Amino acid sequence: MGIPYQLLETPAFVLDESLLRRNLELINRVQNEAGVKFILAFKGFSMWSAFPIVKEYVNGATASSLNEALLCFEEMGVKAHTYAAAFIPSEFDQIMDISSHITFNSIRQYETYKQKIENHPNHISCGIRVNPEWSDVKTELYNPASPSSRLGELYENFQGKLPDGIEGLHFHVLCESNSFALETVLENLEKRFGKFLKQIKWLNMGGGHLLTRSTYNVDHLIQVLLKFKQKHNLEIILEPGSAFAWETGDLVTRVLDIVDHRGVKTILIDASFTAHMPDTLEMPYNPTIVGARVAKEGETGVRIGGTSCLAGDFIGDYVFENEPEIGDLMIFKDMIHYTMVKTTTFNGVKHPDICIYRKDGIVELVKKFGYLDFKNRLS
Repeated sequence: MGIPYQLLETPAFVLDESLLRRNLELINRVQNEAGVKFILAFKGFSMWSAFPIVKEYVNGATASSLNEALLCFEEMGVKAHTYAAAFIPSEFDQIMDISSHITFNSIRQYETYKQKIENHPNHISCGIRVNPEWSDVKTELYNPASPSSRLGELYENFQGKLPDGIEGLHFHVLCESNSFALETVLENLEKRFGKFLKQIKWLNMGGGHLLTRSTYNVDHLIQVLLKFKQKHNLEIILEPGSAFAWETGDLVTRVLDIVDHRGVKTILIDASFTAHMPDTLEMPYNPTIVGARVAKEGETGVRIGGTSCLAGDFIGDYVFENEPEIGDLMIFKDMIHYTMVKTTTFNGVKHPDICIYRKDGIVELVKKFGYLDFKNRLS
């Protein structure tokens, strides 16, 4: 049957419910067979109109700000596992009220808020983020495990002692990684923080576990988790974002114009890379386009240009099976995780609609953006 793209007003993000459920069923399988807990990382996927589906499989979410914690409390119906690189003092009382777990990025931050937490009427389980000093992330800019990283405490900063009141440890050093990378991280964690693993109740293994990618060895992941859990007798928490929404939907656009300047052809679409697909420029990477492939070295291709006035709002180069004409659709695959949460209203360009393709074949328009969404971001 398939999504009726031609009926959509563009641009539009379209989440496929059946594909989301496919991912959630796999995540739930790992939960059950490994005896661990998965929670959703909002930084990768916070499309709350889909939360009723997510809640059928997992019960919880991780927040990195007061706003995300509020979204968890209001739309997931549970208190958040909250972590921030540094907490804003004026927000902390409210964060305590809507958090079951709070993880601190530094010992100093924990000591700053320890008394407040102890005086709170509800028990809040506290943890500290640690740096195992190993990651498979190759790009230094995005590597959270370098010795100089601002994220997580190094072992020597503990001076051999876990602070009183700490019940858990947290690490997040992976990015779209496999189970073998996780296994190596855990080996490094044990070398550096092994003595603390005997003193805590839970270990949060962060995100970056791309178990819903087709090449991921899920059985190996289950073995790694079972072995570590049995060895250390800990509650294990994983909080991926990408894995939930991996390959679950598209950004549907339409060709507005085609320009050819001194042999460089650019197809302009009704969406913006800088505003709607910023990772394509920041990471950078070439998104998959239906009916096209990335041009090989020395091969003439066409650029795809966005609708903003930014000179660099384009990617390239692509070779199409049938080069599109003005008015044709252009569909970008796998645009639900991370892409949607990073969109902006730069230049006032039209923001894509948000839709869900339901398993009964109906396309539901969840959100349409307009002038007030642009205006109300500033004053």
